[in-house]
Amino acid sequence: DFEAYERLVVEALKMDRSAHLIVLLGGQAGLRCGEMMALEWSDVDFQQRQLRVCRSVWKAHVTSTKGERVRYVPLTRRLEVALQQHRHLRSPRVLENRGKPLTQKMVQNLVKWAARRAGVSHGVHILRHTFCSHLAMRGAPVRAIQDVTGHANLSTTQRYMHLSPAAKEAAIRLLDRGDGGEIGETKRGVMN
Repeated sequence: DFEAYERLVVEALKMDRSAHLIVLLGGQAGLRCGEMMALEWSDVDFQQRQLRVCRSVWKAHVTSTKGERVRYVPLTRRLEVALQQHRHLRSPRVLENRGKPLTQKMVQNLVKWAARRAGVSHGVHILRHTFCSHLAMRGAPVRAIQDVTGHANLSTTQRYMHLSPAAKEAAIRLLDRGDGGEIGETKRGVMN
């Protein structure tokens, strides 16, 4: 849910700027772990306010993305600010440690430690699910979610969208709006 994610963001920021950026890249841009690791400053367009996701790191090798397509993901304001604050010249990669790219284990550990501190489930890939779920709960079209995540099939995107109980309740309350009465009431004896 939104509250748990916010706790994770806060704890990641308290820990480390890289941890904070990883949590935002996953939860507010939907990047996979390998895509985060391969992200270069040349992929960050502050003028267009977007990320170009065009490569991934798999078993320490730079490859194309999982879907083998380039995609563009708009930046949230919070992610944009975090990227600007994190900007460095030590490496072409966004995520680095002393000039060297972060490894998968380093990325995973940063998320694990922040998640423990926040009292939430850990895992870098969970952040991608969070991204899809939050977009769905805010009313984003499923097709738009599919596009920014780079899923080839809509069914994959739908598996990533987990709705909170509050979101399900809010969806049902949409039926109460503007119908002139409660669900199940009849008008002129005919069920609506």
